[in-house]
Amino acid sequence: MRTDIARLDLRQRRRSVIGYSVGLALYTLVVVALYPAFKDSTSLDSLVKSDATAAALFGISGPLSSSGGWLNANIYANFFPLLALLMTIGYGAAAVAGQDDDGTLCLLVALARSRTAILLHKVGAMVLQVLVLTIAVLVCVVMGRSFQLTTSVRTASTASLALMLMALDFGILALAVGALTGRRGTAIGVTSAVAAASYLVSSLAPVISWLHSWRYVSLFYWSVGNNQITDGASVWDLVFLTAVGAVVMFAAVFAFRRADLR
Repeated sequence: MRTDIARLDLRQRRRSVIGYSVGLALYTLVVVALYPAFKDSTSLDSLVKSDATAAALFGISGPLSSSGGWLNANIYANFFPLLALLMTIGYGAAAVAGQDDDGTLCLLVALARSRTAILLHKVGAMVLQVLVLTIAVLVCVVMGRSFQLTTSVRTASTASLALMLMALDFGILALAVGALTGRRGTAIGVTSAVAAASYLVSSLAPVISWLHSWRYVSLFYWSVGNNQITDGASVWDLVFLTAVGAVVMFAAVFAFRRADLR
């Protein structure tokens, strides 16, 4: 029974995981294949410089003609985190609050497994889901080296890992809110609002002076907002994101162990 909980959740989510991963992989392949046509273009760089605030809203930083700038503007600052968050927040909200609404969670709790173990199995299923998505994107980005992208395998790997950890942090937060409130909609709404605020703070901090000192509270800053796809994620980026996940995981376990299930 130790793996059946995770396997059941993965079986239920298999189609969405495959759909997200294949769709984003195909999109990534198109992006990297188009890079040679734009790498010598100065007009895009001029457009970004002319309206830095608008560019920042879309997560664009640095010259689009560079490998890092191209990948950041078209994948890592928007579509990749968006799909990763849709996957983890959606699953996090459904795994506890959603099953509680359906009346199936109480059946799991009645089994000879502690609530902590059940929650850990669900987090394990979440990790596997976002890992598939991350590997799909990373493989396509590495293939981009055949299309004149100069981003190294190490840089792409650490940046992808940081983004995956951020998505897991928000997914576990959805688990915690769902366990605390027992409402799937609340879990999705609260976590999505926090993620959106985090994105805006990280994106606009370079162009809005009073936001600059707040960038350190944004998980986006520690995963994609500090030129990770250009320089690679640092050890401190990964440690911070892991520490946040551990704290939120503790809160999720605490809330789930005390939840009054229907």
